[in-house]
Amino acid sequence: MNWPILIAGIGAVFITVGHFTAGSKMYLKPMLQASFDDVAKKVNHCVFHYVSVYLVVSAVFLLLIGTGYSNQADISWLVKLIAINYGLFAVVQIVIAATSGIQNAIFKMFQWTLFVFVAVFAWIGIS
Repeated sequence: MNWPILIAGIGAVFITVGHFTAGSKMYLKPMLQASFDDVAKKVNHCVFHYVSVYLVVSAVFLLLIGTGYSNQADISWLVKLIAINYGLFAVVQIVIAATSGIQNAIFKMFQWTLFVFVAVFAWIGIS
């Protein structure tokens, strides 16, 4: 059992559930109902679900690795990749929030804190 990676996996599950529930309600559905080009709308719909796939797959792998799954191969590279991805998600969101002109955007667009949580615990688990 690798507790830091398991904790990262639980955090990733939390993010994934939030993505499908709050993300669908607050982002996906309003975007699909908005009035703009249908092709751009469908591309954004695809992007939402590209992220969905990544979130589900990364959460599953973190949970498996955290609970001790091993096929006798060194899988630390996979955990590093997931940690780096979540870390970069946080950086991108912080930069966009900080430059958005929205008052208190760093706090309103708080998902970066969850991304940092997963990235840090995953990285600790391979250290």
